[in-house]
Amino acid sequence: MADEDRRIADAVDREQPRLRSFIRRRVADSEDAEDILQDVFYELVEAYRLMKPVEQVTAWMFRVARNRIVDLFRKRAREALRTAPAPVTEEGEMLQLEEWLPSPDGGPEAAYARSVLLEELDAALDELPEEQREAFVGHELMGQSFKEMAEQSGVSVNTLLSRKHYAVVYLRERLRAIHEEFTQG
Repeated sequence: MADEDRRIADAVDREQPRLRSFIRRRVADSEDAEDILQDVFYELVEAYRLMKPVEQVTAWMFRVARNRIVDLFRKRAREALRTAPAPVTEEGEMLQLEEWLPSPDGGPEAAYARSVLLEELDAALDELPEEQREAFVGHELMGQSFKEMAEQSGVSVNTLLSRKHYAVVYLRERLRAIHEEFTQG
């Protein structure tokens, strides 16, 4: 047991600066980044305590960090959906999200349709190329400016604008199809 504790402590001491930097480049809020870092270390300890030792500790910690970052983005996406402006009709009128999604008070069928649409958004975000997803999520859901994202990533503002544009085009088309399935079906 003491040997395992030493291995965990050594891994944490050795990888903490790199892992923190990795997370901070992807998560703008320092508190969220620290929470993710602590979650990674907690999961490492739990894996050892549950007799599931990790063979490649560094790779495992970065994979867990990446997964926690994606979880945070998904959570923010759901939160943003509740407050963000929704699609625009062909007449140029804004549809509010609550108009676009079935009402949660509309009974079991509406609640089911709402959950499917939100899951579809998650799936659509996952389908985006990583660069487009990061540009979209960083700007729209995490509230980062393109300038901040450019400084953090080393990618030009114009490239980030282009990536977000392609993400928006894809998401509009992808979500329009599932929305039409529910409204016409």
